[in-house]
Amino acid sequence: HLLLFLLFVGPFNCFASYSRATELFYSLNEGLPAGVLIGSLARDLRLPTASGQRPAASQPQLSFTLASRGLGGQYVRLDNRSGELHTSALEIDREALCVESGGAALFGEADTMSSSSSSPSSESCLLLLDVLVLPQEYFRLVKVKIAIRDVNDNAPRFPVPHIRLSVPENAPVNTRLAIEHPALDPDVGTNGVQTYRLRDNYGVFTLDVEENESGERTPYLIVMGALDRETREEYVTVIVAEDGGTPPLVGSATLTIGISDINDNCPQFSDSQLNITLYGNSSLGTHVATVHAEDLDLGSNAQITYSYSQKVPQPSRDLFHLDESTGAVTLSSKIDGDTPRLHRLIILGNGPGCIPAVITVLVTIIKVMMRPPEVVPRFIANEVEGVVYLKELEPINTPIAFFTIKDPDEKYKVNCYLDGDGPFRLSPYKPYNNEYLLETTKPLDYETQQLYEISVVAWNSEGFNVNKIIKIQVLDDNDNSPVFSQQLIELSIEENNVPNAFLTKLHATDADSEERGEVSYFLGPDAPSYFSLDKTTGVLTVATQLDREEKEKYRYTVKAVDSGFPPRESIATVTITVLDKNDNSPRFINKDFSFFVPENFPGFGEIGVISVTDADAGQNGWVALSVLNGSDIFVIDTGKGVLRAKVSLDREQQSSYVLWIEAVDGGDPALSSTAKITILLLDINDNPPLVLFPQSNMSYLLVLPSTLPGSPITEVYAVDKDTGMNAVIAYSIIGRRGPRPESFRIDPKTGNITLEESLMQNDYGLYRLLVKVSDHGYPEPLHSTVMVNLFVNDTVSNESYIESLLRKEPDINIEEKQPQISIEPTHKKMESASCMPTLVALSIISLGSITLVTGMGIYICLRKGKKHHRADENLEVQIPLNGRINLHMLEKKPVEISNI
Repeated sequence: HLLLFLLFVGPFNCFASYSRATELFYSLNEGLPAGVLIGSLARDLRLPTASGQRPAASQPQLSFTLASRGLGGQYVRLDNRSGELHTSALEIDREALCVESGGAALFGEADTMSSSSSSPSSESCLLLLDVLVLPQEYFRLVKVKIAIRDVNDNAPRFPVPHIRLSVPENAPVNTRLAIEHPALDPDVGTNGVQTYRLRDNYGVFTLDVEENESGERTPYLIVMGALDRETREEYVTVIVAEDGGTPPLVGSATLTIGISDINDNCPQFSDSQLNITLYGNSSLGTHVATVHAEDLDLGSNAQITYSYSQKVPQPSRDLFHLDESTGAVTLSSKIDGDTPRLHRLIILGNGPGCIPAVITVLVTIIKVMMRPPEVVPRFIANEVEGVVYLKELEPINTPIAFFTIKDPDEKYKVNCYLDGDGPFRLSPYKPYNNEYLLETTKPLDYETQQLYEISVVAWNSEGFNVNKIIKIQVLDDNDNSPVFSQQLIELSIEENNVPNAFLTKLHATDADSEERGEVSYFLGPDAPSYFSLDKTTGVLTVATQLDREEKEKYRYTVKAVDSGFPPRESIATVTITVLDKNDNSPRFINKDFSFFVPENFPGFGEIGVISVTDADAGQNGWVALSVLNGSDIFVIDTGKGVLRAKVSLDREQQSSYVLWIEAVDGGDPALSSTAKITILLLDINDNPPLVLFPQSNMSYLLVLPSTLPGSPITEVYAVDKDTGMNAVIAYSIIGRRGPRPESFRIDPKTGNITLEESLMQNDYGLYRLLVKVSDHGYPEPLHSTVMVNLFVNDTVSNESYIESLLRKEPDINIEEKQPQISIEPTHKKMESASCMPTLVALSIISLGSITLVTGMGIYICLRKGKKHHRADENLEVQIPLNGRINLHMLEKKPVEISNI
């Protein structure tokens, strides 16, 4: 870049008087799309191209070039000819550009800014560009500064989602506490954070905002009411930060206000005095009483110590020991005959900074003259500090301890028994005297009872007794398997679920303790791989989308396994039913259906069945069919899909129909599909040939006697609306009348009538030929007849006479003779088993028939014109028709023609 700059600047040293360094300042909003005009350097520098006029021939074309493609050049596009600056495809994000300085920042080619009359504010974010203006005559180094204006495109955001604040319970009203984690907003000015509020202030809190010299706003929590930790120790609310944009954007965090404890409560005893009776023969360490005071404060504020009042005499202090932590009073010295019978123990409950609470323990000592029996235990089972530990499921008669019972004075008989509930038995151990064995009577069950407290009581004949308390702790064993809350877990889920969808949370309990009761969950070997079960929580999920049409029900096993040794497990069955959603459109068996129907098919007859299916179930799989077009002619049975025509169909009116059938399911929203139906009408022989020429039985044609044999005289022309063999026409003369009627012959294919023999003098007169026009229809051909009248003469001198002869009923004997005509097939013989080629051939023949009829019509018009011209040449006269065309065929019956 430096080299390019020197190459451009070096030659301009001699033109220093014409070069100037200029500074331009623009501003635009961040986030604008590509192509937005920032400014025109040529116009703002008032260069010649600014007026829009082309420079003179002596003036070179101006050129604008970025001195380097720095960071600023990535965001703008400079037109080298016009000097216009536009935004580039790289969108400008003010917060990304100015993140380092948090407000003002410079980005571009230059490290420093030259002086300018319009200096940017402290919140400006600038792009700096160096633009070279060439050629030499106009050389300038233009420093372009583009200020990026902030838009409100960022919402306030707290740095932590949960803010905790501690307030002492004795905080006075209007106490202000700063919230250490204020919300941050990359936007600046009014688009930054403006206000804070609490969603729920509980009537005792409010917020205030303070702004420091740098413009940072800090929220303060203000106490508006009295607080008491003992009443409520915590308040949970939501703090909301809102910026000043339009519209404003907000951010929130959870604010937990903890009420810290102060020492505002003192210890208190529930009773003011305890009365205790103690036998004079009690052994050292005998528990006398326990005092307990309560302090509602927490922590060190609630620590209580116990001590004797100064009013307690020293002998009582020496006789009874007071534990300053637990408040337990025990016998610490042996009671003798000089020991006072009544002791008043005043005990103080001391709390920090409090007046002590006071309780009096009144101990009355009952003196005895003899020593009580002694109970000496010898434990067999494991015993620690007076507690015997036994495993559950130990066998019956498991020994626990031996007890030796004796009288210290050896004067009295001593007996003993077992006091307390439990599966235990104390029995004499023979053959020894005063020896007793403590043993179990049935297996212990930890899940039923974990601790037993029993007493071995010994008494002598004088009524004195002593008891030895024994605690038996039952140790747990892994003897219980996990138990599911349900052995059969029935679930359902809609198909097309989201991946990792929650199905259920399995729950199994284990009555064992500790790790023996910790349950882990596992899928059985028959579970599909896309189901997952959290080992710890028992949450069952499915990782993929389920498709009911692919599989509707799933059934597999799950296991609950404890952590004992060896581990125990139980099994439950999970059944999942995939519920249907309307995600399948109706589907036709074929997209195109074709039906071939004979014409004149009766109305509402069954044309065909439209088969359609829908993979969905229930209402979603119910399909309704309808005809989209042609519903005035065709109707379809919605349930069975049977297509019917309301009326009889005539192929001659329309040879085919194209219908569109729509299938709509019963889902919500409904899905649909369409299919194309083509109905082709097959021709039947229902139309006799229609004679187009001659147009009347009363017309005649003049035949000159000089006509040479073999000359064409006239023709019979007919058409048939049917197709195929039903439209193939044959012509024959079935009746003749005249002087020598056999003189004329008709071509069975074309209908052309020719002269067979030369006409003589005695052959003059009227010839009447009854022509039969017959098709080759199946099963029975149809025909029409027409009378062809030929008048053999040199001229027509008396037309009225000829017309009178024509009006007479002719005496013609009908000759029923089938015309011999060979029809050359247009296709090779088809195999009877192949229907499709035949149908295609019939369709081609139908199309050909329509073309043939059109061609024949044109041919008749042309031929009539030729006949008139030929009649003039041959001096023949054709009598024009006097009536309308008779399109009705003649009745098939003999016709009598009178003599002429």
